[in-house]
Amino acid sequence: MLGLRGESYMRVISLLPADVYSVVNKSILTEIDRKNLLSLYEPIIGAIAVSLYLTLWRDLGLLELFSREFNHHHLMTILKSDLNSIKEAREALEALGLLKTYFRAGEINNYVYELYSPMSADEFFSHPVLNIVLYNNIGKSEYDLLKCEYEIVKVDLKEYEDISKKLNMTFKSSNTPLSFDVKRRSVNDVIALDQVDIDQIIVSLPKGLINEKMFNKKMRELINNLAFIYDLDTLKVSEMLRLAVNEKGFIEKDTLRKQARKYYQYNNNGSLPTLVYRTQPDYLKNPSGDNTNRGKIIRVFENTSPYDFLKNKYKGVAPTSRDLKLLESLIIDLGLTPAVVNVLIDYVLRKNNNKLNQAFVETIAGQWKRMGISRAEEAMDVAEKEHKKYSKKATAPKKFTKEAPVWFNEQIQKEEVSAEEQVELEELLKEFR
Repeated sequence: MLGLRGESYMRVISLLPADVYSVVNKSILTEIDRKNLLSLYEPIIGAIAVSLYLTLWRDLGLLELFSREFNHHHLMTILKSDLNSIKEAREALEALGLLKTYFRAGEINNYVYELYSPMSADEFFSHPVLNIVLYNNIGKSEYDLLKCEYEIVKVDLKEYEDISKKLNMTFKSSNTPLSFDVKRRSVNDVIALDQVDIDQIIVSLPKGLINEKMFNKKMRELINNLAFIYDLDTLKVSEMLRLAVNEKGFIEKDTLRKQARKYYQYNNNGSLPTLVYRTQPDYLKNPSGDNTNRGKIIRVFENTSPYDFLKNKYKGVAPTSRDLKLLESLIIDLGLTPAVVNVLIDYVLRKNNNKLNQAFVETIAGQWKRMGISRAEEAMDVAEKEHKKYSKKATAPKKFTKEAPVWFNEQIQKEEVSAEEQVELEELLKEFR
């Protein structure tokens, strides 16, 4: 179970058995949500928190919109737990975005509990924090078994024709406008699990050292993510921020990352967190039956970590700290999957004289993130389309046009390729065997 913080920076509100609550459903809850809650969330938040969520769900009644009033003795009876355990379970649900709690004081205190859907499996396994917490809590073997449950089985439809009808081919339009609010699925944000107290950090820093406007939402998320990934407490983050401030009072993000990384390495015998060493999750891999050359290349992207991929591209030379920082940014900040990062690395190195231009990488990465790309094949297809579009517009040789990756060539999906293409394919595949 994810350890709950022992200290709280919010005001303490006593919870009594007589305090009443009602439940409001802010989403559309399904049996798939129930499965995800038990499979993905329970190893992190524990059985009592999951039971509390399911009990609140049941309290909604038949309409599943809002409940009548209950008192907290009702929860104590159903869950066979004391109030302190129920409160801790509630806070765990809040921390992972499953519940929001509203309080109104009175002779009898009143609570409103808003229920939100668990993340989908795709969202959960792609999350830069929760995915790692799950792995750490259940271990590799259980994690691998769990991923198999969610793996998508793809059917090869290359020899089939899509004869599905379009909307306007089946239905006639109506001129009568219809508009009303419809209930929709709603997933609440996971607020970075607040590893450190940033407000306390601000107070502890000398006045004038840091421009307080720097502590916007993105900076707070970065600090909390770094604190989680590198196991930092409030005091340690405060020390690092002092070293990461420039003369204008602005926090240099790169320096902050470097300080966090150095601290972690010092306390872990030089090793780094596992993010850049992890491979593509199984549920985001292509079916293993594709034995075309393109299929083989996709398997290289999927079964190689970004660190090892870049090291192999550098002929066995370890990536520099600058390269590692870029990989971390792609995975932690943008949330790209390992295989997509590998495609991006291969594309940029081939297009830019074997150099990782940070601005070029981040421009493409941002575009792919907005497009929701999570699979190697998707990234390859988009890169190829962009290259073709750019090549048509170009009238003269320009920057970033040295050569296209061999996987741009549609011929690699056929059994016969040219001798030159075959050599290049073999070289790419040989590096990772």
